[in-house]
Amino acid sequence: KEAPRRPAVVSVLGHIDHGKTTLLDTIREARVANSEAGGITQSIGAYQIEWEGEEFTFIDTPGHKAFTSMRSRGAHATDIAILVVAADDGIMDQTREAISHIEAADIPLIVAINKIDKNNANPQETMNQLAREGFTPDDWGGDTIMVQVSALTGENVEELLDMLSLVAEMEAPTGDPEGELKGFIVESHLDAQMGPMATAVIQEGTLRPRDILVVGNTHGRVRSLSDESGQIEEAGPSKPVEIMGLKDVPPAGASIEAYDDLSEAKKLAQARKEKEKQQPQLGM
Repeated sequence: KEAPRRPAVVSVLGHIDHGKTTLLDTIREARVANSEAGGITQSIGAYQIEWEGEEFTFIDTPGHKAFTSMRSRGAHATDIAILVVAADDGIMDQTREAISHIEAADIPLIVAINKIDKNNANPQETMNQLAREGFTPDDWGGDTIMVQVSALTGENVEELLDMLSLVAEMEAPTGDPEGELKGFIVESHLDAQMGPMATAVIQEGTLRPRDILVVGNTHGRVRSLSDESGQIEEAGPSKPVEIMGLKDVPPAGASIEAYDDLSEAKKLAQARKEKEKQQPQLGM
């Protein structure tokens, strides 16, 4: 049987000052405005929104490093990329870096030309620059979707979400909630009270509390799962979830696998740790 559709996973990339975070916040608000009051209680580095009856998972990666490390570990983590380019700045080095990541990941790209509210904004010039990089705007008969937005005022952000829906429909990503558990780490940190905390996105299968996991070179039994509105009982395909119960903090991009036996999981994690120690450290 065919695996069911799952929400598309979206990464937002671009130059550090071009408004990625503001755009993510505005998109989040577009969602929060039409959901129940109380909205967000915590930030977990990835979240889901619903738009016109369709769900999307946004990965709020702290810059390109996480995206690169996910890719280098072979996590086909993202279905669609949104490249944010500021209309007052145009293409910068980090923009080019983001473009090369997106091309290497071989995923569809939507360009959000941001900051059109600024006096010195020149979206036409930005489009010219993008065309010179090989991305001809769809308005000019090319095949790159470009939407001129203001993350600050919210102008055309809904149009951007409409375009995202279109691309997601064409991509039609699938994931089987009944399948073998697969997922990847988006970000992680050590919490003074709660120990290692890891934000993950599930790709296949369903994750539940008490599941035994091997994540990269660490392992553990899931003590609790949370999304941004609090504790949850399970996470299926494309669901972003914060995991508590791992022994160590795993790196971004590490893959998640489920095991039946805690001592077996521990052995595998130890073996991976040993192997990593023996490998010569590559220059970072």
